Amino acid sequence: MIPVNLLPHRAERRAALQKQFFVLAFMTVCLGGAIVLLVHSYFSGQIENQKGRNQFLESEIARLDREIAEIKALREQIQAMVERKNVVESLQLNRSEAVRLLDQLVRQLPDGMYLTQVKQAGARVTVVGFSTSNARVSTFMRNLDASPFLESPTLVVVKEGAGDNQNLNEFTLTVGLTRDPASDSSQAKSQKPKS
Repeated sequence: MIPVNLLPHRAERRAALQKQFFVLAFMTVCLGGAIVLLVHSYFSGQIENQKGRNQFLESEIARLDREIAEIKALREQIQAMVERKNVVESLQLNRSEAVRLLDQLVRQLPDGMYLTQVKQAGARVTVVGFSTSNARVSTFMRNLDASPFLESPTLVVVKEGAGDNQNLNEFTLTVGLTRDPASDSSQAKSQKPKS
């Protein structure tokens, strides 16, 4: 007779395979979860590290901005001090200029004339006065031109019979100041922009 196995071996095998499948599925899910957790923690660490770097860079940028503002303020102070120094130097160089101008105007002024206003703007001087005749104005202009401290007088206007006294002519003329070449060169040096 043929031996027949009546034990439910197929059902047992099926049950063993199902058990093995569930164990493998559980292990795969656990392994997948562990990988996801590791990847998440790695990227979270990288993000936190980058946030720390960004914060450091922002603080350094803010510090550099403050330093740049301080440097700008210092440059403005230096520029103001240089301008003051240039003004003081020009005053030192030209301090006797007004005295010399008034002295020359008095020395070159012919009789029959008097001045009412002397106004200086840079190297040009405007002179306003009264004269008994136009010839005296011409003489005054020639005298100014011959002066070593004054140059190129220019007559602006002559008004006849002006003012309270109808016998006098009012005149306005401009004359240039000659400055020392040494003072001009030192002024040019002090006014050169520094790079």
